[in-house]
Amino acid sequence: MDGAKLEGKTVAEHIVDFLERREVKHVFGLCGHTNIAVLAALAESPIDFVTVRHEQIASHAADAYARVTDKASVVLSHLSPGLTNCATGVANAALDCIPMVVIAGDIPTHYYGKHPHQEVNLHADAAQWEIYRPFVKRAWRVDRADLMAEILEKAFHLAESGQPGPVLVNVPMDIFSEVIPSDSFDRIRDNTRALKKPSIDDESAREIVEALAKAENPVAYVGGGILLAQASEELREFVEHMGLPVAHSLMGKGALRDDHPLVLGMTGFWGTELVNQSCLNADYIFAVGTRFKEADCSSWYPGYTFNIPGSKVIHIDIEPQEIGRNYPTEIGVVADAKAALRVLNRVAREMYPDGFKRPALEQKIADFRTDFKARNLEMAISSAFPMMPERILADTRKALPEDAIITTDVGWNKNGVGQQFDILTPGSILTPGGFATMGFGPPGAIGAKLAAPDRVVLSLVGDGGFGQNPSMLATAVELDLGIIWLVMNNNAFGTIAGLQKAHYGLTYGTTFPGSAEAPANGPGYADIARAYGAEGHRLSAADELLPALEAAIASGKPTVLDVPMINNPTPTTGHWNILDIYSPDKDVSHVAT
Repeated sequence: MDGAKLEGKTVAEHIVDFLERREVKHVFGLCGHTNIAVLAALAESPIDFVTVRHEQIASHAADAYARVTDKASVVLSHLSPGLTNCATGVANAALDCIPMVVIAGDIPTHYYGKHPHQEVNLHADAAQWEIYRPFVKRAWRVDRADLMAEILEKAFHLAESGQPGPVLVNVPMDIFSEVIPSDSFDRIRDNTRALKKPSIDDESAREIVEALAKAENPVAYVGGGILLAQASEELREFVEHMGLPVAHSLMGKGALRDDHPLVLGMTGFWGTELVNQSCLNADYIFAVGTRFKEADCSSWYPGYTFNIPGSKVIHIDIEPQEIGRNYPTEIGVVADAKAALRVLNRVAREMYPDGFKRPALEQKIADFRTDFKARNLEMAISSAFPMMPERILADTRKALPEDAIITTDVGWNKNGVGQQFDILTPGSILTPGGFATMGFGPPGAIGAKLAAPDRVVLSLVGDGGFGQNPSMLATAVELDLGIIWLVMNNNAFGTIAGLQKAHYGLTYGTTFPGSAEAPANGPGYADIARAYGAEGHRLSAADELLPALEAAIASGKPTVLDVPMINNPTPTTGHWNILDIYSPDKDVSHVAT
């Protein structure tokens, strides 16, 4: 070995130095024999390694962490079983466009083709990185130590630019331990940290503003791209000036405060009559940062949420492939939502300085909200036990400060929250959208709390979702994270049980023995919490929930509240194609079980 190399550091040490320069504060992961060189380097670093008991917890926590920090999170994984355990959370991040850099250990390069310990090798050698190819933006296998610097640089840029998403940097363990000089890392020190995002030209902006100004029934339809671009304030200014009512996708919830006078609500299968009818009657739909996904669009069936063709579409998105994918588009613009809305706001004020007011529309929205709450009031204050889901959501909203961060999971805590739970601070709800991963919410809360330690963080989760990875409690207790997990416990995979009951008249494989009030030998979630060292309480009456939530918030301790819940279906006004598959020509959806 020559003198220059003797003076160098290991690749693992260079990686940690690189992460420090990028101001990475936390790395999520789990140890393995392929990545302990990186852990050894992290031991002397100000970066905190967040140890978990299952890699899926790491990737879900990192997902939520990136949503709150608006920067790429970092996951450190072991080879093969570690990487496959991690995959669900990485895929969830991919479908929700969350930036993440996964650094994974792999077999040594000198064992390629020999099928060493734990290698995935039934059909190809040295190919574990290909497992992630269907869902990451790019996967690299690093076969030369001197390429590590430029690959890491590319990885962060790619994860955070364009339509964000996860990337994989797959590193054979001998590469981690190779000693190299700092030249390749020094060369990228002064490179830009973030790429400039594309905007919109004035001519296109005037075309859009004029079309919306002349429209009789325009509707703004916004998705998670608004939140990814941190464009909530620019959106608010534009819709207020143009007088546009705002519909949103599931991932767009919280783009504006839900009590804003122009917010219609969430579209699609779980949308209300107001929002779906408003979209159906629109002559122009101004879509920003949305993919027009199936559940948000009632499986794209005309007559339920959108009538396109019919309504004309103006679509702004950072990813060209999303424009025109599901609906024909009259004006399509590839641009960052924040940058585009800044230009649109300036141009709109130049063209129409007085703006547009729609008092009749605002009154219609206000009247619908009043009526909707009145129709739900009986359930929202019901003393029934097991509890009504509406009462659980109502009491939770009362207990939480406006800027509390909510992580949802799947079922009532996602669909019902999207429909009925007011989000009052943009970006404060973290939901598994495209992958709809059961088990996202509880570990997601860990990432959210680490990213925003001074904010209240609550995980709304079903018993099915909480049961996926309860070992996340170990990490929360060890780090003393004052998170609240509210388990909406219907003793079932409730949404699927309701579907099966409606279409097949049974609940085989979708419910657990016993009932929500008296499960038969089922897990005691409060007992599980206490076994991990957290606080745990199982409620026995509806009136106990609000004081229990207030006490948990005040305590600042990790707390599980096990709340028995009636398995009522979330009301629907849209449509979902699976209903036609299960019961053709019949008007059935979910039922209570």
